[in-house]
Amino acid sequence: MAADLSQIVKAYDVRGVVPDQWDESLAELFGAAFAQVTGAEAIVVGHDMRPSSPGLTDAFARGAAARGVHVTQIGLCSTDQLYYASGALNLPGAMFTASHNPARYNGIKLCRAGAAPVGQDTGLTEIRELVEGWMDRDADTDTDTDARDADAAPKTAAEPGTISRTDTLKDYAAHLRGLVDLTSIRPLKVVVDAGNGMGGHTVPTVFEGLPLTLVPLYFELDGTFPNHEANPLDPANLVDLQRRVREEEADLGLAFDGDADRCFVVDERGEPVSPSVITALVAARELARNGGKGTIIHNLITSRTVPEVVRENGGTPVRTRVGHSFIKAEMARSGAIFGGEHSAHYYFKDFWNADTGMLAALHVLAALGGQDAPLSALVSAYDRYTGSGEINSTVADQADRIAAIKAAYGNRADVTLDELDGLTVSATDWWFNVRPSNTEPLLRLNAEARDEPTMTKIRDEALAVIRA
Repeated sequence: MAADLSQIVKAYDVRGVVPDQWDESLAELFGAAFAQVTGAEAIVVGHDMRPSSPGLTDAFARGAAARGVHVTQIGLCSTDQLYYASGALNLPGAMFTASHNPARYNGIKLCRAGAAPVGQDTGLTEIRELVEGWMDRDADTDTDTDARDADAAPKTAAEPGTISRTDTLKDYAAHLRGLVDLTSIRPLKVVVDAGNGMGGHTVPTVFEGLPLTLVPLYFELDGTFPNHEANPLDPANLVDLQRRVREEEADLGLAFDGDADRCFVVDERGEPVSPSVITALVAARELARNGGKGTIIHNLITSRTVPEVVRENGGTPVRTRVGHSFIKAEMARSGAIFGGEHSAHYYFKDFWNADTGMLAALHVLAALGGQDAPLSALVSAYDRYTGSGEINSTVADQADRIAAIKAAYGNRADVTLDELDGLTVSATDWWFNVRPSNTEPLLRLNAEARDEPTMTKIRDEALAVIRA
């Protein structure tokens, strides 16, 4: 098919509409290119519940096997289950999913052996260039037919690789449960909204045998997402979970996104618990597991609570740019034991520095079940500030508006500026960050303060400059 790879090869993955933007023939080329770039003798491949996923996965496997690579298919899985397989088997991996995107989308998340990420700077550019080269030669009608046929597709190996199937779900669950002490938790009632995504596949096995009364919500695997988008970052998609938690008088609620690598938490009142609060809670627990020592990574729009809690528990906080590639790179560089993002991605050294919302959920269950207070009381110690959430503004000139903010605040004695990612303006009791979108004419504002009136004042002042 004629495809514009610039539209589907993103910074960290491949993602686009099937079959309009890519299809099985293109997936086969991606499999061949992945095999060539990694130079691996074997890879592992998994997929989510989208209708197009099995066919795309099989095509990718054929492309890799034709290059002599042995392919292990683990079938239906969450993204962090694929990372588990990549780490445990020490193989490069490919996960077919479009996460929370609508049903007509699909994509590929790629990693090297040990779940090391593959992005634009770590192999994805080379993969794209190989595929484009094969596509261009195939389309070149001015080339001699025999020569074109010889070069139009990746060369097959003298001995093709094998394609086999295995199931890693139970091993994945056992590995996660071995990283959290759940032996003494009290009985809990937990509502889980899988959003018709892969949480419906993984949660029953991971939670099996724990003293939990599980109330499942939308556990049927259905890549058409008939109930709501599998994107808990949007408050509209938490409404069903919040209502059910209150109706069931449950101890907490958990919501997973489509590929179940992110987990959101609501307390016993149905109130959302900020991912920054979860980051702080898990950071404290991971530091305790490591003797009160270790580095914790957080991005620059995570709440100030996180570095405060890390220091209070003996750890060293390290601040990064927004984006999982920056956190994973810093995890590897610093040997950090844990990292968390505002988007509910949680990264663990004991999980090959990869992100797993399921492990974060187990930490929440262990923390809640290990004491008698409700979740709202437990997390109150980690909820010290008021945040604005991310506010997007369409602007004609991103650089001009950031320069205007810098001019407005740069001469104030009570503030500091830094440009690690966009512009962060900080004072004793508040801060805000403004970052440009890489793909749209937007500026993204995040503000936080000690109290609601201060946050509102700072937020509105910043927006007035941005939108002037």
